[in-house]
Amino acid sequence: MFKGSITALITPFRDGKVDEKSFQDLVAWQIAEGTHALVPCGTTGESPTLSHAEHHRVVELCIEAAKGRVPVIAGAGSNSTEEAIDLSRHAKKAGADAVLVVAPYYNKPTQEGLFRHYEAIAKAVDIPIIVYNIPGRSVVDISIDTFQRLAALPTIVGVKDATGDLVRPLRARLALGPNFCQLSGEDATAIPFNAQGGVGCISVTSNVAPKLCAQMQNAWAAGDLKTCAALNEKLMPLHDALFCETSPAPVKYAASLLGKSTPDVRLPLVPASDNARKRVEAAMKAAGLI
Repeated sequence: MFKGSITALITPFRDGKVDEKSFQDLVAWQIAEGTHALVPCGTTGESPTLSHAEHHRVVELCIEAAKGRVPVIAGAGSNSTEEAIDLSRHAKKAGADAVLVVAPYYNKPTQEGLFRHYEAIAKAVDIPIIVYNIPGRSVVDISIDTFQRLAALPTIVGVKDATGDLVRPLRARLALGPNFCQLSGEDATAIPFNAQGGVGCISVTSNVAPKLCAQMQNAWAAGDLKTCAALNEKLMPLHDALFCETSPAPVKYAASLLGKSTPDVRLPLVPASDNARKRVEAAMKAAGLI
Protein backbone atom coordinates (compact mmCIF):
# COMPACT_ATOMS: atom_id res chain seq x y z
CA MET A 1 0.00 0.00 0.00
CA PHE A 2 2.74 2.49 0.99
CA LYS A 3 6.34 1.95 -0.05
CA GLY A 4 9.58 3.54 -1.16
CA SER A 5 10.99 6.84 0.07
CA ILE A 6 8.45 8.58 2.29
CA THR A 7 9.46 11.97 3.66
CA ALA A 8 8.73 12.86 7.28
CA LEU A 9 8.34 16.53 6.45
CA ILE A 10 9.84 19.33 8.50
CA THR A 11 7.53 22.25 9.32
CA PRO A 12 9.25 25.48 8.24
CA PHE A 13 8.85 28.40 10.64
CA ARG A 14 9.32 32.10 10.04
CA ASP A 15 9.02 34.70 12.80
CA GLY A 16 7.61 32.06 15.11
CA LYS A 17 4.79 31.02 12.79
CA VAL A 18 4.32 28.22 10.27
CA ASP A 19 5.75 29.37 6.93
CA GLU A 20 2.91 28.14 4.74
CA LYS A 21 4.48 29.08 1.41
CA SER A 22 7.80 27.43 2.20
CA PHE A 23 5.98 24.31 3.37
CA GLN A 24 3.94 23.98 0.21
CA ASP A 25 7.00 24.73 -1.92
CA LEU A 26 8.78 21.93 -0.05
CA VAL A 27 5.92 19.53 -0.80
CA ALA A 28 6.00 20.41 -4.51
CA TRP A 29 9.79 19.97 -4.64
CA GLN A 30 9.58 16.61 -2.88
CA ILE A 31 7.14 15.29 -5.45
CA ALA A 32 9.18 16.66 -8.36
CA GLU A 33 12.29 14.92 -6.98
CA GLY A 34 10.56 11.54 -6.88
CA THR A 35 9.45 11.12 -3.26
CA HIS A 36 6.83 8.37 -3.07
CA ALA A 37 4.69 9.64 -0.16
CA LEU A 38 4.60 12.41 2.44
CA VAL A 39 4.14 12.59 6.21
CA PRO A 40 3.14 16.01 7.57
CA CYS A 41 3.00 16.58 11.34
CA GLY A 42 5.16 13.71 12.44
CA THR A 43 7.73 14.30 15.15
CA THR A 44 10.14 15.56 12.45
CA GLY A 45 7.46 18.16 11.76
CA GLU A 46 7.60 19.17 15.44
CA SER A 47 4.06 18.02 16.08
CA PRO A 48 4.46 18.19 19.89
CA THR A 49 4.86 21.98 19.71
CA LEU A 50 2.26 22.71 17.03
CA SER A 51 -1.07 23.99 18.29
CA HIS A 52 -4.10 21.96 17.22
CA ALA A 53 -5.01 24.68 14.74
CA GLU A 54 -1.49 24.64 13.28
CA HIS A 55 -1.50 20.85 13.12
CA HIS A 56 -4.77 20.84 11.20
CA ARG A 57 -3.55 23.57 8.87
CA VAL A 58 -0.26 21.85 8.04
CA VAL A 59 -2.08 18.62 7.15
CA GLU A 60 -4.47 20.59 4.95
CA LEU A 61 -1.62 22.47 3.26
CA CYS A 62 0.16 19.21 2.47
CA ILE A 63 -2.92 17.60 0.95
CA GLU A 64 -3.65 20.75 -1.05
CA ALA A 65 -0.12 20.95 -2.44
CA ALA A 66 0.18 17.22 -3.14
CA LYS A 67 -2.96 17.32 -5.31
CA GLY A 68 -3.34 13.55 -5.12
CA ARG A 69 -0.01 12.91 -6.87
CA VAL A 70 1.43 10.95 -3.94
CA PRO A 71 -0.17 9.56 -0.78
CA VAL A 72 -0.32 11.79 2.30
CA ILE A 73 0.06 9.98 5.63
CA ALA A 74 -0.90 12.54 8.27
CA GLY A 75 0.70 12.44 11.69
CA ALA A 76 -2.07 11.91 14.23
CA GLY A 77 -0.31 10.61 17.32
CA SER A 78 -0.84 11.60 20.93
CA ASN A 79 -0.48 10.09 24.38
CA SER A 80 -4.17 10.89 24.79
CA THR A 81 -6.35 8.42 22.92
CA GLU A 82 -9.16 10.95 22.49
CA GLU A 83 -6.75 13.50 21.04
CA ALA A 84 -5.36 10.90 18.62
CA ILE A 85 -8.92 10.13 17.55
CA ASP A 86 -9.64 13.82 16.98
CA LEU A 87 -6.48 14.28 14.90
CA SER A 88 -7.30 11.16 12.89
CA ARG A 89 -10.85 12.38 12.26
CA HIS A 90 -9.51 15.68 10.98
CA ALA A 91 -7.01 13.89 8.72
CA LYS A 92 -9.81 11.76 7.28
CA LYS A 93 -12.01 14.79 6.68
CA ALA A 94 -9.13 16.73 5.09
CA GLY A 95 -8.51 13.93 2.60
CA ALA A 96 -5.41 12.18 3.95
CA ASP A 97 -4.73 8.69 2.62
CA ALA A 98 -3.67 7.33 6.03
CA VAL A 99 -2.54 8.38 9.49
CA LEU A 100 0.70 7.72 11.35
CA VAL A 101 0.04 7.18 15.05
CA VAL A 102 2.96 7.04 17.45
CA ALA A 103 2.88 4.80 20.51
CA PRO A 104 1.62 6.81 23.50
CA TYR A 105 4.64 8.45 25.10
CA TYR A 106 5.27 9.14 28.79
CA ASN A 107 2.18 7.20 29.97
CA LYS A 108 4.02 3.86 29.57
CA PRO A 109 0.91 1.78 28.85
CA THR A 110 1.01 -2.00 29.07
CA GLN A 111 0.71 -4.12 25.92
CA GLU A 112 -3.03 -4.34 26.62
CA GLY A 113 -3.20 -0.56 26.92
CA LEU A 114 -1.33 -0.15 23.63
CA PHE A 115 -3.72 -2.54 21.91
CA ARG A 116 -6.78 -0.76 23.24
CA HIS A 117 -5.37 2.65 22.26
CA TYR A 118 -5.05 1.64 18.62
CA GLU A 119 -8.25 -0.37 18.69
CA ALA A 120 -10.17 2.71 19.86
CA ILE A 121 -8.75 4.82 17.03
CA ALA A 122 -9.48 2.10 14.47
CA LYS A 123 -13.08 1.83 15.65
CA ALA A 124 -13.60 5.61 15.70
CA VAL A 125 -12.12 6.55 12.30
CA ASP A 126 -12.27 4.61 9.04
CA ILE A 127 -8.81 5.39 7.69
CA PRO A 128 -5.67 3.26 7.21
CA ILE A 129 -3.43 3.45 10.28
CA ILE A 130 0.34 3.02 10.39
CA VAL A 131 1.59 2.34 13.90
CA TYR A 132 4.78 4.18 14.83
CA ASN A 133 6.91 2.09 17.17
CA ILE A 134 9.79 4.16 18.56
CA PRO A 135 10.81 2.97 22.04
CA GLY A 136 13.62 5.52 22.26
CA ARG A 137 11.15 8.39 22.40
CA SER A 138 7.95 6.78 23.67
CA VAL A 139 9.58 4.49 26.29
CA VAL A 140 7.31 1.59 25.27
CA ASP A 141 7.92 -1.14 22.71
CA ILE A 142 4.95 -2.66 20.91
CA SER A 143 5.55 -6.41 20.88
CA ILE A 144 5.07 -8.63 17.84
CA ASP A 145 2.34 -10.44 19.78
CA THR A 146 0.50 -7.12 20.14
CA PHE A 147 1.05 -6.39 16.45
CA GLN A 148 -0.60 -9.71 15.64
CA ARG A 149 -3.69 -8.54 17.50
CA LEU A 150 -3.55 -5.13 15.84
CA ALA A 151 -3.10 -6.57 12.35
CA ALA A 152 -6.41 -8.39 12.77
CA LEU A 153 -8.11 -4.97 12.75
CA PRO A 154 -8.89 -4.10 9.10
CA THR A 155 -7.55 -0.54 9.16
CA ILE A 156 -4.23 -1.26 10.94
CA VAL A 157 -2.13 -1.69 7.81
CA GLY A 158 1.51 -1.23 8.78
CA VAL A 159 4.29 -0.08 11.05
CA LYS A 160 6.98 2.57 11.06
CA ASP A 161 9.68 0.66 12.92
CA ALA A 162 12.31 2.75 14.71
CA THR A 163 13.44 0.05 17.12
CA GLY A 164 16.83 -0.32 15.42
CA ASP A 165 16.40 -4.11 15.61
CA LEU A 166 17.10 -5.54 12.17
CA VAL A 167 15.97 -9.02 13.16
CA ARG A 168 12.54 -7.70 14.04
CA PRO A 169 11.17 -7.02 10.52
CA LEU A 170 11.80 -10.63 9.50
CA ARG A 171 10.18 -11.95 12.66
CA ALA A 172 7.27 -9.57 12.08
CA ARG A 173 6.94 -10.69 8.45
CA LEU A 174 6.76 -14.32 9.55
CA ALA A 175 4.15 -13.45 12.20
CA LEU A 176 2.08 -10.90 10.28
CA GLY A 177 2.47 -11.96 6.67
CA PRO A 178 3.86 -10.16 3.61
CA ASN A 179 0.90 -7.80 3.22
CA PHE A 180 1.51 -5.96 6.49
CA CYS A 181 3.39 -2.81 5.45
CA GLN A 182 6.73 -2.54 7.25
CA LEU A 183 8.60 0.76 6.90
CA SER A 184 11.91 1.63 8.49
CA GLY A 185 11.82 4.64 10.76
CA GLU A 186 15.59 5.10 10.63
CA ASP A 187 17.42 6.27 7.52
CA ALA A 188 20.59 4.39 8.35
CA THR A 189 18.74 1.05 8.38
CA ALA A 190 16.59 1.63 5.29
CA ILE A 191 18.21 -0.94 2.99
CA PRO A 192 19.03 -3.61 5.59
CA PHE A 193 15.44 -3.23 6.81
CA ASN A 194 14.15 -3.88 3.27
CA ALA A 195 16.34 -6.97 3.07
CA GLN A 196 14.59 -8.34 6.16
CA GLY A 197 11.03 -7.75 4.95
CA GLY A 198 10.53 -3.99 4.72
CA VAL A 199 9.13 -2.06 1.77
CA GLY A 200 10.49 1.44 2.36
CA CYS A 201 11.52 4.13 4.80
CA ILE A 202 9.82 7.09 6.44
CA SER A 203 12.83 9.34 6.09
CA VAL A 204 14.30 12.45 7.65
CA THR A 205 17.19 12.65 5.17
CA SER A 206 14.82 12.83 2.22
CA ASN A 207 13.84 16.32 3.38
CA VAL A 208 17.13 17.49 1.84
CA ALA A 209 18.11 14.59 -0.44
CA PRO A 210 14.76 13.47 -1.86
CA LYS A 211 16.08 12.42 -5.26
CA LEU A 212 18.92 10.31 -3.84
CA CYS A 213 16.63 8.64 -1.29
CA ALA A 214 14.00 7.88 -3.93
CA GLN A 215 16.61 6.59 -6.38
CA MET A 216 17.98 4.28 -3.70
CA GLN A 217 14.55 2.82 -2.95
CA ASN A 218 13.80 2.52 -6.67
CA ALA A 219 17.09 0.67 -7.23
CA TRP A 220 16.25 -1.74 -4.41
CA ALA A 221 12.79 -2.41 -5.87
CA ALA A 222 14.31 -3.01 -9.31
CA GLY A 223 16.89 -5.43 -7.92
CA ASP A 224 19.74 -3.12 -8.90
CA LEU A 225 21.83 -3.87 -5.84
CA LYS A 226 24.99 -2.22 -7.17
CA THR A 227 23.30 1.17 -7.55
CA CYS A 228 21.45 0.69 -4.28
CA ALA A 229 24.69 -0.03 -2.39
CA ALA A 230 26.47 2.96 -3.92
CA LEU A 231 23.65 5.33 -2.95
CA ASN A 232 23.43 3.81 0.51
CA GLU A 233 27.14 4.49 1.07
CA LYS A 234 26.85 8.01 -0.33
CA LEU A 235 23.99 8.88 2.02
CA MET A 236 25.34 7.30 5.21
CA PRO A 237 27.50 10.27 6.34
CA LEU A 238 24.51 12.55 5.78
CA HIS A 239 22.26 10.29 7.88
CA ASP A 240 24.80 10.47 10.70
CA ALA A 241 25.15 14.25 10.45
CA LEU A 242 21.41 14.85 10.51
CA PHE A 243 21.16 13.01 13.82
CA CYS A 244 24.30 14.40 15.47
CA GLU A 245 21.95 16.47 17.65
CA THR A 246 18.26 16.16 18.41
CA SER A 247 16.20 16.00 15.23
CA PRO A 248 14.91 18.07 13.49
CA ALA A 249 17.41 20.82 14.35
CA PRO A 250 20.19 19.49 12.07
CA VAL A 251 17.88 18.72 9.14
CA LYS A 252 16.28 22.14 9.42
CA TYR A 253 19.70 23.70 9.20
CA ALA A 254 20.44 21.49 6.18
CA ALA A 255 17.17 22.64 4.60
CA SER A 256 18.16 26.25 5.22
CA LEU A 257 21.32 25.67 3.16
CA LEU A 258 19.03 24.76 0.25
CA GLY A 259 16.72 27.72 0.83
CA LYS A 260 13.83 25.42 1.79
CA SER A 261 13.32 26.60 5.39
CA THR A 262 14.76 28.74 8.11
CA PRO A 263 16.79 26.76 10.66
CA ASP A 264 14.29 27.74 13.37
CA VAL A 265 12.88 25.16 15.76
CA ARG A 266 10.57 25.60 18.73
CA LEU A 267 11.51 25.25 22.37
CA PRO A 268 12.36 23.03 24.11
CA LEU A 269 14.41 22.24 20.99
CA VAL A 270 17.17 24.68 20.07
CA PRO A 271 18.87 25.36 16.73
CA ALA A 272 21.81 23.22 15.69
CA SER A 273 25.09 24.16 17.38
CA ASP A 274 28.09 25.50 15.48
CA ASN A 275 29.76 22.10 15.55
CA ALA A 276 26.61 20.41 14.26
CA ARG A 277 26.29 22.99 11.49
CA LYS A 278 29.85 22.33 10.34
CA ARG A 279 29.19 18.61 10.30
CA VAL A 280 25.95 19.04 8.35
CA GLU A 281 27.62 21.33 5.80
CA ALA A 282 30.42 18.85 5.24
CA ALA A 283 27.99 15.97 4.77
CA MET A 284 25.82 17.99 2.39
CA LYS A 285 28.90 18.83 0.30
CA ALA A 286 30.07 15.23 0.29
CA ALA A 287 26.66 14.11 -0.97
CA GLY A 288 26.79 16.72 -3.74
CA LEU A 289 23.79 18.64 -2.41
CA ILE A 290 25.53 22.01 -1.99
